Amino acid sequence: MKVATLYRIARANSILPNLVQRRCFQADFVPRDPKSSPKRYKYPAFYDPYGPRPPPSEKILQLAEKIASLPLQERMQIGPALREKVMHPKLEHISVEGIDLGAPGGAPSKAEEKKAEKTTFDVKLEKFEAGAKLKVIKEIRSFTDLGLKEAKDLVEKVPVLLKQQITKDEATSIIEKIKAVGGVAVME
Repeated sequence: MKVATLYRIARANSILPNLVQRRCFQADFVPRDPKSSPKRYKYPAFYDPYGPRPPPSEKILQLAEKIASLPLQERMQIGPALREKVMHPKLEHISVEGIDLGAPGGAPSKAEEKKAEKTTFDVKLEKFEAGAKLKVIKEIRSFTDLGLKEAKDLVEKVPVLLKQQITKDEATSIIEKIKAVGGVAVME
């Protein structure tokens, strides 16, 4: 605190003229006029990477007029005839036999659905018989690390998750034990 006050006093009296340099702007910075409007740039109507093209010749324009005046059946024959004349290869369909393209519409294929099969489950206590409350509490304490009070509070909050991220075999055994003492549990 004292050093800061001494520095301010010395700075005000010009005892320490340039002990610490301070500069807010760069030397070549010129602030923009606040009253000027932003520059407007002209953008082309469409982007042409090859630049401007020369207009078509008169011969091409006449040919286009002749093609446009032809009936539909004759216009459909122009493509194959032109392809044959310039010896351009015909585009052929590629066979996709034996290739799994997935289900249509972006849905996962059956193979992916099998891979996405659930491996961990949660056990949820849905309800229990009123007379079996004590037995359900004891059973819950047997497969969890809860004390008597915590297990009682858990049972009173039905429906509630009892155990999470367990295997299918463990989940089914817990469900059977709870069912045996008078409770109803489900696997999620």
